[in-house]
Amino acid sequence: MPNHNDIADQIIIALRRVIRAVDLHSRTLVQSHGLTGPQALILKALPINPLPVGELAGRVSLSVATVTDILNRLEQRGLITRERDEQDRRRVLVGATPDGLALQQSSPPLLQERFVQSLNALQDWEQTMLLASLQRLGVMMGAENIDAAPVLSSGSLRATAEALEEVLEPLGQQDETGTESQMRSEWD
Repeated sequence: MPNHNDIADQIIIALRRVIRAVDLHSRTLVQSHGLTGPQALILKALPINPLPVGELAGRVSLSVATVTDILNRLEQRGLITRERDEQDRRRVLVGATPDGLALQQSSPPLLQERFVQSLNALQDWEQTMLLASLQRLGVMMGAENIDAAPVLSSGSLRATAEALEEVLEPLGQQDETGTESQMRSEWD
C-alpha cells in the first residue's frame, strides 16, 4: 500500500508538470509569435468582420476591462483596429489588420485548445471526475476564491510579451546547481 507522503509527492509532481507545461507553452508562443496566450486567444477569436468589444469579451470569457487592456497592446503592434460603430457611437468595433490576420493564421494552437480536444475525447464520467478533483485541489490550496479566466497562460492576463520574458528565464540557462534546466519560472 502506498505511503500517503508518496501520494502527496506524486500529486505535487503532477501539479508542477502542469505549471511547467503552461510556462513552456507561454514562452514558446512569445518567442515564436511575440504574443502572450491571452493576446493570441483574442486575436484568434476575431472574425473577418469587425466585432463589438463586449461581444469579443464574451467569446473569450474575459471581462471587457481585461480585453480592452489586451487590445491596447495588440493595437500598438498594428495587429488590430478599433473604430466607433456608425449606427451606435457608444460601441467600439474591433477588427484584425492584415498583419493580425496573417499572425492569426500562422499562430500555433493554444494550450487550452489542445486540452479541450483531449478532454472531449474522454467519457463524461471521466470529465466530471477530473473537474471534481481539480475543484477539490483548488479548495485544498485555498484557491477557490481566486478569479481565473479559462486561459492556460502563465503570468497576468494583461502581461506584455516583454513582461512575460522577464518572468520566464531563457531555455537552456543553468540553474543554481550548474545543471541545464529546460524551463525555469518564478515558481521554481
